[in-house]
Amino acid sequence: MLKRDEALKLLADQGTPAPLLQHALAAEAIMRALARRFGEDEALWGLTGLLHDLDYPSTAEAPERHGLESAELLSGKLPEEALAAIRAHNGEMNGTMPQSRFDYALRCGETVTGLIGAAARMRPTGLEGMEPKSIRKKMKDKAFAASVNRDNIRQCADAGLELDEFLALAIEAMRARAAEPDLRNS
Repeated sequence: MLKRDEALKLLADQGTPAPLLQHALAAEAIMRALARRFGEDEALWGLTGLLHDLDYPSTAEAPERHGLESAELLSGKLPEEALAAIRAHNGEMNGTMPQSRFDYALRCGETVTGLIGAAARMRPTGLEGMEPKSIRKKMKDKAFAASVNRDNIRQCADAGLELDEFLALAIEAMRARAAEPDLRNS
């Protein structure tokens, strides 16, 4: 299996822009937290979160290929269960629907980063003091972070978590990640 430093190099080699790298790092943090919660392989789930959008720079104009090309690029570097989750995170566009807890965890985990990040940018304290109820309220406001798919976030139930527990876990994972050094130059 790929090592984390190799994964970061792959992202750099694909020309991953800084905002997309920040999304990948947030998704990694949430996936690691979800793995701990479910007793799964934290390194594998984290790498899957980190690399799920590896192909985005080359598939932005071909959304029906997004996820599929990442899985092809990572074939032999990650186990099939991770590749399946990467394909399924964009299932509504590429036709690969989620089937496992891992698939649903990646879908809700990577999607919620956009909503939490947007909410944090609106608050003077950022992620500090953020609570699940404030994110639930933002989920109801369709104009707020309009591109974030709320249905994907609600799929946390398919992964085995109630919405409030999932949101608390995701907020804490992103808060802990924000306290880490910037890894863009890693």
